[in-house]
Amino acid sequence: MTVENNGPLPGSGSNRVPLSRQRRGVLQQLRGQAAPVTAGALAQVCALHANTVREHLDALVDDGLAVRERSNPSGRGRPAFRYRARRPQESPAREYAGLAAVLAAQIARSSADPRRDALAAGEQWGILLTARQTPTADPKEARTRLLGLLDEIGFAPEADPEARQVRLRRCPFVETAREHPGVICGVHEGLARAGLAVLGGSPQEVELLPFAEPDACRLHLGPTGQAGDEDGAEHPASDGTPGAHR
Repeated sequence: MTVENNGPLPGSGSNRVPLSRQRRGVLQQLRGQAAPVTAGALAQVCALHANTVREHLDALVDDGLAVRERSNPSGRGRPAFRYRARRPQESPAREYAGLAAVLAAQIARSSADPRRDALAAGEQWGILLTARQTPTADPKEARTRLLGLLDEIGFAPEADPEARQVRLRRCPFVETAREHPGVICGVHEGLARAGLAVLGGSPQEVELLPFAEPDACRLHLGPTGQAGDEDGAEHPASDGTPGAHR
């Protein structure tokens, strides 16, 4: 199974300011470079002014998403800065990402039904995370509270006013999700299902479309029998295949 697009950016806490579309594009281009590059070289790739790209790169460095390094001295003058995207294993949460990768590989390798087992694991996670919370009878409030939980974990959700159509712009385990999408994305869907069930008093449907957009996954939430857009349009069921619903 292959991933057809980059999907969400690596996960982060809710204290990180969401990236603008242009800055996200600079990061995506930086991630595609085989070696560290100067701001000027990356500006040509991005078709932006070098000063604009340099500002974005410095902000990405401050945000922990890129690394700035001095070039080796050659000739007169101060060596130029070069930039590279930060590798997933350099993240402060690398231990958890490594554990997720090992567990995902084990489930994918040994389970007769990896998606079923991934959903079950995610549901247990969701129950644990919401165990002490009081349910609400308001379905919209339940959805909003679920999005707050997903934001705390690092998904950076972006939703419509009714909290039904959600873009997940980040993923705590995006690198492992690219390798084992049926497992990791299944865990995340199970988490959303169980979390919403605990937080709300009425049944609601949950559908996760992994890697549905070049820079996000999509999550559909709604009352049972009304999943999909608010105009009633239904979405095809996700089979866990990235890029299958674009």
